[in-house]
Formats: sequence, structure tokens, C-alpha cells
Amino acid sequence: MASKSKLTVAIDIGTSRMAAVAGAKNEAGKLEIIGFAKTQAKGVKRGIIFNIEDVADTVKELLTALELKINERIDEVYVAYAGQHMKTVHFQRVKLTSEDGIVSKADIDSLFEQAKNAEIEEGYKLVEIIPVSYVVDNERIEKPVGTTGRKVEANYKLLIIPNSYWVNLLKVFGKLDVKLEKVTLSTLAVAEAVITHEEKEMGVIVLDIGSGTTNLAIFHDYKLIHTAVIPFGGEVVTNDIREGCSILYKWAEQLKVQYGQALGDFADDQKVVTIPGNNGWEPKEISFKSLAFIIQARLEEIIDSVNFQIEKPGIAEQLGAGIVLTGGTSNLENIVSLVKFRTGLDVRKANLVLGLHEKHKELQNGEYFTALGLLNLVERKSAAIVPVNEKSAKVKKPKEPGKIKPWIDRVFQGVLDLVDDENEDVPLK
Repeated sequence: MASKSKLTVAIDIGTSRMAAVAGAKNEAGKLEIIGFAKTQAKGVKRGIIFNIEDVADTVKELLTALELKINERIDEVYVAYAGQHMKTVHFQRVKLTSEDGIVSKADIDSLFEQAKNAEIEEGYKLVEIIPVSYVVDNERIEKPVGTTGRKVEANYKLLIIPNSYWVNLLKVFGKLDVKLEKVTLSTLAVAEAVITHEEKEMGVIVLDIGSGTTNLAIFHDYKLIHTAVIPFGGEVVTNDIREGCSILYKWAEQLKVQYGQALGDFADDQKVVTIPGNNGWEPKEISFKSLAFIIQARLEEIIDSVNFQIEKPGIAEQLGAGIVLTGGTSNLENIVSLVKFRTGLDVRKANLVLGLHEKHKELQNGEYFTALGLLNLVERKSAAIVPVNEKSAKVKKPKEPGKIKPWIDRVFQGVLDLVDDENEDVPLK
């Protein structure tokens, strides 16, 4: 049985849903899942909290459900988040070693401190320092301490988020009297859950097509080399269906989930789905083929944005393992074929590579992948999650004006106000 004193709770804050997983190390030192919960999200748009009260209520509901399952109060949490303006920036420093010519822990600690105090873009906060590589006398070294050499170079990725994101997260969890222990990029968390050691070595993209954003993280030689957040995802696909078919948002979402697919040519042109009539309006028939072509057009735009990231210098040639596709939109039929065709890379759908779900088959649901990955990162104290203290990093001024690039209550703001809640849902036929 897991020890209460070592309880760790990971929360995935998404645009359309939130999920939480609680775990602890058992007596054998192995991570054990002791509870999990999920709920529909409110107050988040394209990954950004815009209604504190709505998000607080949603997180309260989520944590209350989890607390009832584990029979324990939750006092602190780790959060995976994917706001569209979160980003990683490269940081490099070189240091001469001591007179004995051996790289010491003090040398590495000194380089890490420099990363903590790095100048960052104005209006942003440093929330995570991710070690990428160390080079001793021009030779890359995995574990530099104890290595002989005259100079050591450290390369880090600094995860920075807009100050407003950080403040809103603190307000949400402050309302709930829960400590926000750590924030990390959701793509880094889900990568922990769905890609293999071999894929990280060969070079792989974790492509998470969520509801509000599309997020990607690229790894090669076991290290993170690039991240990006594209500010649209499955929601814009639903909006396209709504507008293209002149129907309510709720019907558009239901059409996408139940009958949608990513390739128009593969859709059955003899099949139609009927949208019920309402308030004097006649029922409407939508063909499967028309629906598929609407979906395909927007997905191609999203994939082209991904290609823009892949085509950046030094990336394309490092993707031997291709793309691992996750997120709710990845459930669309034939999306693997479309992504493979548009990128020219091998593509597979994500599945859990962690053994954490063995006793809980429900965790094989992709909605828990990000929370599970974050939980594993925290528990094994991965180098991918390095604590950053509350001392703010130095802010880099722009050179030219205009070029700045149940116990609780919580907060985040409303998404697209397109669904008519007064209409009772009727199953599509």
C-alpha cells in the first residue's frame, strides 16, 4: 500500500477537460496509482485561463472527486499546462573548471544558478529549467561531474510563461488553499507517458492535438530540442463544421466525434446524418463526405503549421522515429494517414509506455496520459523537471519598443459561447 506522506497529485489543465492522478511510492519504492478523476473544463480558451471563477469551480470539482476516492485531503499539486504563449528558449553558458582540471558538482551548480538568473523576455516568468546537454572540452558528456577537462559548457531549455498565466494559476489554487508546487508544459508531461526510450534516441515529435491548442515537443538523442504551441486545435474544426453546415455548435461537436474522419476521399458518399429540427426548423441532412472534407481542410492547416516547425534548421534530419500522435483530435479516423502524407514522416498513435495503468484499465484512456506522465516525472525526479525557486529571473528589456514578443474554490474563464444550453440534447441519427 502506498504511503500517505508521499502523496503526489498531477493535474492536466486542458481547454475541454481536466484530469488528475494521485500516486505514491509503495514500500518497494515503486510508483503506485491510488486514485484518478476527470471532468469537463470551463473557463479555458485555447489553453488560456480567462475566467478564474469558472476554472476554480472546475478544479474544485476535480479535486473533490479525487479526494473522495483516495480518502485524503490534497494540499499541493503539480500542473501540466499548455497556454498558447508558453515557450522554451535556449540558454548556454561555459565555465572554466578548477585548478585540478576536474568538473565538480560546484561547477554544474554554478552553471545552473546562471540559468536561474538568465535574462528573459519582459512580461514572462521562468518556471522550469530543462538540462539538454553538457560539453567538456568540446566533447559531449552525459554525466560531467568527475570528468577531466579545462572547461565545461551547459545547455539548457528554459520554460517561460507570461506573468499573467502564472498569476492566474496562483489565484485559482489560492482560492482552493492548495499549493501550486510546479507548472510544466503539458507536451513534456505527455511525452513521458507515450514515447519510448528508443524513440527519444532516434528523434521523435510528440504531437498533441488538443481542443484549444496543438502542442509539440521534439526529442533527439534523449534530449528536448524544440517545443511549440500552435494556437488552435479541435475546437476550430468543430467551428468549421458549425459554420459550414449551418448548425449549432453542440451538433457540430457530436458530428465530429461520432461520424467525422480526416480524409474526405475515404468517406462514404452514400451516407448522411440527420440533424433534428428545432423551433419550427426542418431537420437537416449532412453527408459523411461533406463533413470529412470540412474536417480535412482544417487539419491540413494545422499540420502545415507543424511542418513549419519541422522545417526549422537542424530538426527534420533528427526525426528518425517520426511522430507520435496524441490528444482528443487524434481519435479521428484516418488522421494517422493524413499526418503521414502531409509530413512525409512515420506516424503512430500514442499508447501508454508506462506500466502505471496495469491495475487501472481506465487509465489507458488518452485523457489521462498527460497527468500520468507528469506524475511519473515528479516521482522519479526526472532531469526534465527541475524546481525553480520563487526568485524571479532577470527581465530582458526589449531593444526597441513594440517588439516584446471537497475543500476548495478555483478559477479560469469561459470557452466559446456557441452552445445553446437551453436546447435539450437529442441523439443524432
